[in-house]
Amino acid sequence: MAVPKYYEMYHSFLQSLSDGEEHPYSDVKKKVIEDFKLTDIELAELLPSGKQPVFSNRIGWCRTYLKKAGLIESPTKAHFMITKSGREVLKSGKKITNEVLREFPSFVKFIDGDTEKVKDTAEEKDSLNNDETPQETLERVYGELNNVLKDELLTRIHEKSPDFFEKMVVELMEKMGYGRGQITQKSRDEGIDGMVYQDKLGFDVIYIQAKRYDLEKTVGRPELQKFGGAIPEKNAKGLFVTTGRFSPDAQKYANDRHIILIDGQHLAELMIEHDFGVSTEYTYRIKRIDMDVFEEED
Repeated sequence: MAVPKYYEMYHSFLQSLSDGEEHPYSDVKKKVIEDFKLTDIELAELLPSGKQPVFSNRIGWCRTYLKKAGLIESPTKAHFMITKSGREVLKSGKKITNEVLREFPSFVKFIDGDTEKVKDTAEEKDSLNNDETPQETLERVYGELNNVLKDELLTRIHEKSPDFFEKMVVELMEKMGYGRGQITQKSRDEGIDGMVYQDKLGFDVIYIQAKRYDLEKTVGRPELQKFGGAIPEKNAKGLFVTTGRFSPDAQKYANDRHIILIDGQHLAELMIEHDFGVSTEYTYRIKRIDMDVFEEED
């Protein structure tokens, strides 16, 4: 079973508190995990950002929404108990959804903000049927925007000349902190488009091949072998960058020769990560409670 949506945990969360006693949040989570028979692999699944488990994020929003609806309360830190309203909802036997939570004014105010504001019916329906937590929505949209940006970057690069691409790759390596870059002279490159000197005297060198190919073109083993043969020293570092893709045979050869491969998608990701060829349009700072501020000395 996949990790349940936050609203699918409502009933299990309330049921774990049905005895009317105060329970630690950790015990509630254990009960939800048992109810949904979640495995260690499922519990280890992370959000796209890689910073938080999906389960922790979703049960956190489940807890928040139940509390905002007044179905649970927190008498002490990280402890919860069911309220009178929560017991009534459980006793009713109906499926607990966002529509049920909307029967409570405190939840409506939390979700919609200004309760006086007239909301469009379609917007309200979309809000009620949203399967994601706000954090998941934010990360999904962030990923989608980055995917669009990657496509735009590769399209722009493909419109430029091969010389532009070679220069761009060397400059990106410099931006990433690998050292001082240099484009080779065309009459003497012998398959090497550029070099990056990782030390001041030039003892440690990365040899670069940069091919601005069609975005759907697959680079095969023969091209990697030609590049490998052009590297002066057998154990020298090699980097092959393309806007296209690499065939499995090319990847195997590169692995055997210790040549690093960067395809179009990886190239675009590196450009975004290192702010090369892109600029920040908006910055949204997501903040959380600093618990140290609210700790009381014994």
